[in-house]
Amino acid sequence: MLSTGIILIISAAVVAVLLIIWGIVTNNNLIAKRNRIKQCRSGICVVLKQRNDLIPNLVASVKAYMGHENDILTRITDLRTRTTSASEREQIREGGEISTLLGRLNVAVENYPELKANVQFLHLQGQIEEVENELQAIRRTYNAAVTDYNNAIEMFPSSIIASWGHHTQEELIEIPESEKQPVSVAELFCS
Repeated sequence: MLSTGIILIISAAVVAVLLIIWGIVTNNNLIAKRNRIKQCRSGICVVLKQRNDLIPNLVASVKAYMGHENDILTRITDLRTRTTSASEREQIREGGEISTLLGRLNVAVENYPELKANVQFLHLQGQIEEVENELQAIRRTYNAAVTDYNNAIEMFPSSIIASWGHHTQEELIEIPESEKQPVSVAELFCS
């Protein structure tokens, strides 16, 4: 028969092993969630790069038809230039502003029937719209991954392992208030 002392030692050893296994699994899950965020962030940058590669062609095809909307084209071009050498976080932030400007450009194009009939412009517009839709989807995926990760590092008991592993919260992609405002078509044509 086993003595009570041996049973307690074995029980304590089993509990310790279970705690170690739980800690390892929890830490690995946190690392996987953090890596998912990095993957999504990288995906956003890839899509932004695709869009930035299309912008010069769009600007060139639109410039021939549009006169007073050059302010929008200039801002799009300037932002595109800045994002090529920016960090991932800056690219993501400024990518939202480019999306807003592209939307305004599409509204401005409505007054140019010749441009709307241009095959090259229509093709570019379709490609950019496709890239914008992909960008919106990956931004939602990124925000979902960030929320999942942030929940995991804040909720007990995984918060214990998160603090030991120096896991910190990630920021969601948020659209600035100025970009949430509706586009005023009248303002686009009054410059």
